[in-house]
Amino acid sequence: MKIVKHSGDIVDFDRDKLERSLLKSGANESIVENVLASIEREIYEGISTKRIYKLAFKLLKKSSNSHAARYNLRAAIQLLGPAGFFFEKYMALVFASEGYQTKNNLTLQGKCITHEIDVLIKRNNEISMIECKFHAVRETNSDVKVPMYILSRFNDLKDRPHHIFSNSDRISKCRIVTNNRFTTDAVTFANCSDLNLLSWDYPKNNNLRTKIDNNNLYPITCLTTLSIAEKDKLLILDVIMVKEIINNSEHLEKIGLSSNRIKNVLKEASDLCKYI
Repeated sequence: MKIVKHSGDIVDFDRDKLERSLLKSGANESIVENVLASIEREIYEGISTKRIYKLAFKLLKKSSNSHAARYNLRAAIQLLGPAGFFFEKYMALVFASEGYQTKNNLTLQGKCITHEIDVLIKRNNEISMIECKFHAVRETNSDVKVPMYILSRFNDLKDRPHHIFSNSDRISKCRIVTNNRFTTDAVTFANCSDLNLLSWDYPKNNNLRTKIDNNNLYPITCLTTLSIAEKDKLLILDVIMVKEIINNSEHLEKIGLSSNRIKNVLKEASDLCKYI
């Protein structure tokens, strides 16, 4: 059976690929088989992957909000837009969870011009600048022009002292992070130029998806028990991670949730983060 991808490409329906994505939600094999059987009864020639995703999300939500939330992860990250400001804050928290000191949105003077840097991180006296390439549309990938441009900015900054974490810091590494994917040429150029890349699926064993799942770094936008407007209110309050509300329901009270809804949100949050 042929289905239509987000990009418009027509491909064969891949049951195994759908099964793998459902299992990553944390649902057990029995639930996944039931979801797959229900989807197979409803799909038709030419159905979109977006429609299949909506069906899967709806069916998972019936079994567990946290399964649906985990399945919704990539779409949830896209809600950290539209401009990517919250994505930059989110990435700073991701690196902070790995033991880095972090700074957001600094303007630094290079040899030639000034540069606005999304995130700066420090660990073991090594400082890296991070450029975040946020895309609100799933089909948009970062091509080779992105690392080429960012390399020129890094080269303008790296040989000068900066006031970042102390009065005389030097940037020695450059990283590029995207919520989508890099093209093959972008990866090849970055590796050749000693730039570190992080995307939804790159590097293979330490990509954005695995970092989030392995360390329960789920953005607040994952939660299915909150409306989009409520998620936006929390982001404005600087509540970015689901973990931040588990032991602090005050944030949920501030955005006007009833005690019963707060209970439901906290249950989903705890289940999602496997909190004990």
